[in-house]
Amino acid sequence: MATSEQTKKTTGVYVYGIVPADVEVAEDATGVADGTVEVITQGDIAALVSGLSVDRALGAPGDLRAHADLLDGVAGVAPVLPLRFGAVLSGADAVQEELLSAHADEFSSALEQLAGKAQYIVKGRYVEKAILREILDEDDQAAALREEIRDKSEDAGRQARMALGELVSNAIAAKREQDIRRVVEALDDLASSVNVREPTHEEEAVQVALLADVERQDELEQVLSELVQEWDGRVEMKLLGPQAAYDFVVTPKPEGQG
Repeated sequence: MATSEQTKKTTGVYVYGIVPADVEVAEDATGVADGTVEVITQGDIAALVSGLSVDRALGAPGDLRAHADLLDGVAGVAPVLPLRFGAVLSGADAVQEELLSAHADEFSSALEQLAGKAQYIVKGRYVEKAILREILDEDDQAAALREEIRDKSEDAGRQARMALGELVSNAIAAKREQDIRRVVEALDDLASSVNVREPTHEEEAVQVALLADVERQDELEQVLSELVQEWDGRVEMKLLGPQAAYDFVVTPKPEGQG
């Protein structure tokens, strides 16, 4: 059996995020490595934590999902300041002193500003055939290039295909800019802050993070429903959230972290 001294050397405390001190975590809540989630308080703020062996490697998809799921679950009922994935301290005392006490005023102020709010993500992806048809219908040059390569071999039509590919890529980028502007305008009355994310795929139409009141989620869903109808068959839309405010909060790393 390991002694308490040995245990201290082989275990650490994994920190997920900062919350108000009165937040209660479900008894069956689990975190990274199936760890039991606990709350360490300091005054009116607290840290969500679980135990973790210091030699346990982090970074598996399941770890990332456990980290996000825990924080996003809390975000629907209370403000939460997410810490970066992989924040591990030596013990509860370190969490209180190096994290909570060291940034008490900053955390309290940030939590107050986030009260009642959470992050939502509006994502849209172009339907390939629909957006290509739209571009060909609107651009005579694109339509001409498409006709030029229709009956040519790959080698014979190489230059035309490259020209068409570049033209389509530029057209999608222009449409993306317009469509993002349309989404941001539609969300204007609901979002206290908006962050337009960079596209992660050529056919991505929009990816916008917004900070909004959780109580107005129904209104947010209604706006998205209207966009879905407006872009039916052209853009596939979805709404993610509530989530922790990753795009809008920069939480200082624990002082014990390198």
